[in-house]
Amino acid sequence: MAAGAGAGDRPSPPHVVWIFAEDMGPDLSCYGVKAAKTPNLDRLAAEGMRFNRAYVTAPVCSTSRSAMITGMHQLAIGAQQHRTPGKKPLPGAVQPFPVLLRKAGYFTGQMISKKTDFNFQHDVKEIFQGGDWKEAAGKPFFVQITYGNTHRAWKNYKEIEVDPAAVEVPPYYPDTPLVRRDIANGLEEIQMMDQAVGRLLQRLEDEGLAKNALVVFIGDNGRCDPRGKQFLYEGGVRVPLILRWPGKIAPGTVSDDLVSSIDVTATVLAASGVGVPEWMHGRDLLAPDRKKRETVFFARDKMDDTHDAMRACRDARYKYILNLMPERAWCQLNEYKEKQYPILALLNVMNLKGELNPVQAHFMQARKPEEELYDLETDPHETRNLAADPAHAATLERLRKAVADWRVEVKDPGVGDEFRKGGWPSAYPTKPLEAWESRLKQWEQQLLSEKK
Repeated sequence: MAAGAGAGDRPSPPHVVWIFAEDMGPDLSCYGVKAAKTPNLDRLAAEGMRFNRAYVTAPVCSTSRSAMITGMHQLAIGAQQHRTPGKKPLPGAVQPFPVLLRKAGYFTGQMISKKTDFNFQHDVKEIFQGGDWKEAAGKPFFVQITYGNTHRAWKNYKEIEVDPAAVEVPPYYPDTPLVRRDIANGLEEIQMMDQAVGRLLQRLEDEGLAKNALVVFIGDNGRCDPRGKQFLYEGGVRVPLILRWPGKIAPGTVSDDLVSSIDVTATVLAASGVGVPEWMHGRDLLAPDRKKRETVFFARDKMDDTHDAMRACRDARYKYILNLMPERAWCQLNEYKEKQYPILALLNVMNLKGELNPVQAHFMQARKPEEELYDLETDPHETRNLAADPAHAATLERLRKAVADWRVEVKDPGVGDEFRKGGWPSAYPTKPLEAWESRLKQWEQQLLSEKK
C-alpha cells in the first residue's frame, strides 16, 4: 500500500514530473493489451502504482485539462465548452494548481510540448514560469510534459510494427483489415511514445533526481476512434494512470478503486506539502484516511462546433448516461472526426448499405435514447442498454439521482435553446453514400495499399 503524503516525514518536497499522453486509453501491455509492447511504462508501473479504473472528467483535451489543472469539475468553473471564444476567469478562490506550487517555492515548467488548452482566462507565464527542469536553479520543480504523437494522425512504423492479426477488435466495429490496421497504427504510436517516456525516465536517473521525484503518467482523454474521444463510453473517459514515488509508494501496487483525474491534482498538492484547498473537488489518492469514491462523474458538451451535451456517472459495476440532446445523432457532423477517423468512414458506408449488425448499427442511429444504463461487469463494451429493463429499475433510479444531485453540486447550466439550435448542421447522415465511399477509398489506399 502507499504511504501517506505528509510533509513531516521527508527531507524535502518532491520534484513532480507530470506526463500526459494525448488521446490514449489504457492500451499498455501492463494493462493487459497483448498486442502492445510498452516496456518503459510497464517498468514505471512495476516500480509504483497502477490504477485500473481511472477516469477523466471529460472526453476531450481542453475540458479535461481545465479540470485537472484546477482539481475542479469543468462544469463548476464554466470550462465545459471545448475551445470556446470569450473565455471567462476562474471563479472565486480557484487557481491553477501550478500557481499554488509556485507560491510554495516550486519552479513550474513545460517540456516537450507547450500545450495548455484551458477553457478559462489565464496567463501561461503565471502558470508555467519556464521550460526544462534544468531551469529550476536548486528549487523543487513541477514540470508538465505532453507527448502528442498518440493524437491523430497516426503513422505506420515498420521498425516497431504491430501485427494487425494480434489486435482486439471491439464488437461495435466490423472486423475488417482497415479496422485492424488502424488499431495497430494507434498501438504503434503508443509504442513510440513509450520509448520517449523511457528516455525521459533515464534522464531523471542519470541526473540523480529519480529518488525524490513523484512521476505521474496519465492520458488527457480516451482514444481517438468512434465511441472513444468525445463520448462518455469507456473508450472516451477511461485512461491509464500510473504514479511512482520511491519510498512513498510501494512497488507493484495495483488499485481497483474508482479514481477521477482531478484526484491526481489533489495528490500532487498534498505530496508537495501545499495541501488540498477546501474548494477543490479532487481527493488525495495517497492519504491513509482517504474517503474512496463510490461514483465518478463525467460530462460532455460542445466539441469544436458540434453541439451536444451528455452527463454520466459510473459506480463499481454500472454506468448511467443522460443524453441532454437525444434528438441529435451520435455521429452528427464533426469535421475533425470525419477527416481523421478511417473507421468512421467505414461505419458510414456499411450503415448506408445496411451491412452492419445491430450492435454496430446502433451507434449510427439518427437519434440517441434519453438514458443509457450499462452493466460493465457483464457488458464491458457497453452494447446492451438496460435503461428500459424493469429488472434494473432500482439501479437506474439510483444512478439517475446521483447524476441529478451532482449537477446541482457543480451548478450545471444544462442546455439552452440557443445552444440546442446552434453549431454545425445537425442533419444526419452527414454525407451521401457516394461521398463516404470516396473517403473510404482514400483511407484504404493510405492504410492498406503497398504504395501508402
